Amino acid sequence: MARPETNLAAINPDARPDAPCEDHPGARPTDAVPAKFKWDPQDYADHAVAQHAWALELIGRLALHGDEWVLDAGCGDGHITAELARAVPRGGVTGLDSSPEMIRYAQAHYLCTARLNLEFLQMDVRALRLPRRYDAVFSNAALHWVDDHAAFLRGAAGVLRTGGRLMISCGGQGNAEEFFSAVRAEMKTPAWRTFFRKMDRHYFFYRPDQYQAWLPQAGFRAERVRLVEKDTAHAGRNAVAAWMRTTWLPYTQRVPEVRREEFIGRVVDRYVATHPPDSGGGVHVRMVRLEIEAVRR
Repeated sequence: MARPETNLAAINPDARPDAPCEDHPGARPTDAVPAKFKWDPQDYADHAVAQHAWALELIGRLALHGDEWVLDAGCGDGHITAELARAVPRGGVTGLDSSPEMIRYAQAHYLCTARLNLEFLQMDVRALRLPRRYDAVFSNAALHWVDDHAAFLRGAAGVLRTGGRLMISCGGQGNAEEFFSAVRAEMKTPAWRTFFRKMDRHYFFYRPDQYQAWLPQAGFRAERVRLVEKDTAHAGRNAVAAWMRTTWLPYTQRVPEVRREEFIGRVVDRYVATHPPDSGGGVHVRMVRLEIEAVRR
């Protein structure tokens, strides 16, 4: 029998944080996790329109009844995690992220004594260990930051009950390739190339065939594994710059802070020169999402 779709009317994408509540049980101290990058959660939250839209699509496919326990892996600023908690008033949600800045922001802005079914923990999802068994593991726009997806899948299987659902959307092979071309071209210019010597890989855009191998090894039955193209329209040049500033940290944080906006501006100008705004002023970026739906055997 088909599961009913989640009532998205109960999930408000425009909802803003309630008053902070530091004595909420979900704000207990978190494990220390080394962080590679320093995030600005408020800046990210103010410009994460596309990420929130993708999350609502994903939540709709979870088909929640309201009594489930959900794990949000890579919860970021906590906005979507809090909306998930509203969708499961008789269950609960745990949000995990490796960024201490993101977790502190989520705890401060989305926990209140009236919502006891929500908690945020700082944790590396490659070493996922939790005492609770969940009905669903959810992850949106986060796992392309993780190098070892097989380790994440083993951990996810370990915290899911039998029959529990895995729902993932992250950057997949070919994601934002045209924007990457603009970034790489600017990196090679004399003004910036000294900052990018011996640069490690920080984004991990995997293919469906890799997941088709990893899922059964971790104890999952795959239901859907595919690449999906998303045309993301940013509201002009400044919106593209904000997107780069808030999410391209492996590149922007290689540049001294006093020159960071200059670097971002040059990359955006280079991209817009070959991808001019449409008639409404929108600047389009071709994104590729890797979508996975699977069931714990």
